Amino acid sequence: MLYGIAAATTALLLTAVLAALLRVPARRLGLVERRQRQRRVPVSGGLAVVLVTSLVAVAGDRTGWAPLGDGVGRLLVAAAAVAGLGLVADVSRLKTSILVVGTAVAAACVMPYGDLGVLGGLLGAGWVTFAALALRSLDHADGLAGTVGLVTAFGVGACVAAELLDGLAVLLSVLAAALTGFLLHNWPPARAALGACGSLFAGFLLGAGGVYARVGHDPLESAGVLFALVVLGAADTLLVVLSRRLAGRPLLRGAPDHLAHRLRRLGITAQGAVVLLGLLASCGVLAGVLVHIGRLGAQAPLWGAGVVAVIVLGLLRVPVQVPRRPSHTVVRQPGSPTSTQVREPLRVRNG
Repeated sequence: MLYGIAAATTALLLTAVLAALLRVPARRLGLVERRQRQRRVPVSGGLAVVLVTSLVAVAGDRTGWAPLGDGVGRLLVAAAAVAGLGLVADVSRLKTSILVVGTAVAAACVMPYGDLGVLGGLLGAGWVTFAALALRSLDHADGLAGTVGLVTAFGVGACVAAELLDGLAVLLSVLAAALTGFLLHNWPPARAALGACGSLFAGFLLGAGGVYARVGHDPLESAGVLFALVVLGAADTLLVVLSRRLAGRPLLRGAPDHLAHRLRRLGITAQGAVVLLGLLASCGVLAGVLVHIGRLGAQAPLWGAGVVAVIVLGLLRVPVQVPRRPSHTVVRQPGSPTSTQVREPLRVRNG
């Protein structure tokens, strides 16, 4: 108990300090993402979350104060590998398909096949991949991915604690504290972002934690619980896929058509959108936890799915401004031959 409090406090403070220290080098190295009004936000916050979470968790394991166990240790290594792949994506343009395959392979390496079976393990790996990419998708707005990740970490942590998975519970509590320290820099207007490195790392741990917590439970009920825990990511993904399919746009081309973008189009402030979406995520997480511990019936996530469907269908009617592709414009200058100037549109994050 005392170690958990000390570890969480340390993780919060270290992440807040490290995220601030990494902002300047990130800007100099060009590790930034453009957001609205052409603000350049360093993606150093994600690296701070990964480093601090790993450091504090390993320190607790090595000192014997909070042993992670072999399974959780391998999970942390796999999450760190996924974070490394995300860091490569932050530094250079990396195809989304590579991120998907890399995350899926890492997830497949840490599934408890002895308890889930081969098919169950593969389905679990697919779920972990979806959870990681869904959290990455939520990093399109200041404060959103950090808030949702924090809320989900508390919920998944409660589920694994109920299953007496102490090592995993400690790891998730450290992650929650690190995300809290990160939010000090990520709240709108953000001074640091998670980037692919931090969002894939956090999403991977949260998705895997949910799968581990549901080992031995009814598969259909487990599907409902896992959906409830990541309900906001599922809603955002569904909204984006439907929107782009209906408009005939490529699924992997970024556009301001996510949840927060559409709420901003309705006149809601950046802070208000994060609070509103954070409350929605909290309701889903709470429902998932209550179903997991038997305080709610297994049909409760179905009501959540209905709410998500209503929200998605409603926000589909909100118009979005899709950035145009680069166009070549002929510019004539007095006394000089005709030249061609390429006008680049503002890069929109997180397809």
